[in-house]
Amino acid sequence: MKNLILFVLIFPLSFISCNNQTKPKPEETNQPNIVYILADDLGYGDVSYNGQTHFETPNIDNLAENGMKFTQHYSGSTVCAPSRSALMTGKHTGHTYIRGNKEIQPEGQHPLEAEALTMAEALQDAGYVTGGFGKWGLGFPGSEGDPVNQGFDEFFGYNCQRIGHHYYPYHMWHNEEKIILEGNVGQQTGQYGPEVIQKYAMNFLEENSDTAFFMYYPSIIPHAELYAPEEYMEKYRGKFLPEKEYEGVDEGENFRQGPYGSQPESHAAFAAMVDYLDMQVGEIVAKLKELGVYENTLIIFTSDNGPHMEGGADPDYFDSNGPLKGYKRDLYEGGIRVPMIAVWNGKIVAGSKTDHISAFWDIFPTIAEISGATVPEDIDGISFLPTLLGNEDQQKEHEYMYWEFHERGGRQAVRKGNWKLVRYNVLNPEKTTTELYNLESDLGEENNVAEEHPEIVEELSEIMNNARTESEIFTFDAKGYLQ
Repeated sequence: MKNLILFVLIFPLSFISCNNQTKPKPEETNQPNIVYILADDLGYGDVSYNGQTHFETPNIDNLAENGMKFTQHYSGSTVCAPSRSALMTGKHTGHTYIRGNKEIQPEGQHPLEAEALTMAEALQDAGYVTGGFGKWGLGFPGSEGDPVNQGFDEFFGYNCQRIGHHYYPYHMWHNEEKIILEGNVGQQTGQYGPEVIQKYAMNFLEENSDTAFFMYYPSIIPHAELYAPEEYMEKYRGKFLPEKEYEGVDEGENFRQGPYGSQPESHAAFAAMVDYLDMQVGEIVAKLKELGVYENTLIIFTSDNGPHMEGGADPDYFDSNGPLKGYKRDLYEGGIRVPMIAVWNGKIVAGSKTDHISAFWDIFPTIAEISGATVPEDIDGISFLPTLLGNEDQQKEHEYMYWEFHERGGRQAVRKGNWKLVRYNVLNPEKTTTELYNLESDLGEENNVAEEHPEIVEELSEIMNNARTESEIFTFDAKGYLQ
């Protein structure tokens, strides 16, 4: 692979294009465009429409005002890779191939299997131009899990979520080309990763405005480390005192190789980052309107899991999980219930809200029903298109929802109706905890009522035990999963 030098002031985008000659036109197919924006570790309470008071998210709030808010939407998992695997395959973590953040050196994560049919591949087959811009994490460069081998006509961003910890990386990937960010050589901070990614995403929209397109936008914001451009830091500096200082890795062989950099103003940086993400959401919507395709575009905004506590982040200060218990890596509501908005002008009622219980594995069948794409028969997802169109009386419901997490002793959770069973330390029977909550009366999961309802515990335990298939790659064992 040849290196392509990317300069700060000279940003050549003319070479970015897709061959759209054989793609059907929207007017021929009536297929809507699809834009899926995925924030990284943005908590349920980190958006002002869900109660955030320390800072505002006006562009995300505008989506909520013009679309439908989901109050009970769940991520695929409580960490990055398995959550995205559930999204792409339509299968929950008891069935999807990637069930943990298994690392590959020197760059990347364990790949999706070649035979997996992803949402992007299904949309390609249905005639869509597909683009991914941001963080991937489902297969190292050149592997069967590489985004260009999993249905994306164009990808630009971080292949590896470990490299994606850094906002001033040394390189990114454009399809199979390793792009060197010259402005970040050494310890320089000349090119802010999310800004570089945004330029490619905007170009993708411009290049494909005359055909049906799917733009997957998995932002790295606000994942640690906590860095934002100075103009955004200035807006919040000194406003959230006392500040929280974080001492990280700022030099040496591990610099920008995973460990987070230092941040003496973590509160200001976090607010600035969410502000920056909100600005980029506004730019995407504005571009869709400028190109005249907003009316025919379904926009979904959500987050890959709950708020993190890394790199100086302070979710308790910002009340990032709102009324929910738990954080990233928890299977309590705060770790997996996420903000979610769907906007489709003229189709989805503006300012509407739904309590329909849904999850990442429902996105694939929903988008397939909208676009005419084909889905595998063995997925776990259920289309929520009836809910989007206001036909909730026709909406099918899940019998149950299931999650598993392969770290910290092993964790499992299942929800059926308003009942939720949570098990921690499943790898050590002597320490395994069994907790039962009624989410209707106890959203904060404060009162474990397992002893009062043994029959419900038995029923949900049976579901939990049968909800998964074994995986040779991600196996519950003494280490969490095989390395």
